[in-house]
Amino acid sequence: MKTITICGSMKFVEEMKQIAWRLEVEKGFNVLQCIYNEKNEPITYEIQRRLASAHYRKIDICDAIYIVDIDGYIGESVADEILYAKENGKEIIFQSEQF
Repeated sequence: MKTITICGSMKFVEEMKQIAWRLEVEKGFNVLQCIYNEKNEPITYEIQRRLASAHYRKIDICDAIYIVDIDGYIGESVADEILYAKENGKEIIFQSEQF
């Protein structure tokens, strides 16, 4: 079973949840998801730093990252995550090429 980390813009939160479901039930992947701020709580610099650190740790322990690139959109943070994953020998899977 391949372990993957989902990477995508938070403007695609609902889509990422559905994609995670499909990847697990249809592809048999073990999905490490983003943390979603469902209640829109304030995000301080320190919280953002912790979330980013946790997300990069997920990339470290996964086999691949799964890029949610709806309508071709890849933001700056996701571009950085792709570069990090490439530098660390991770497979990169683009959503636009899958479903």
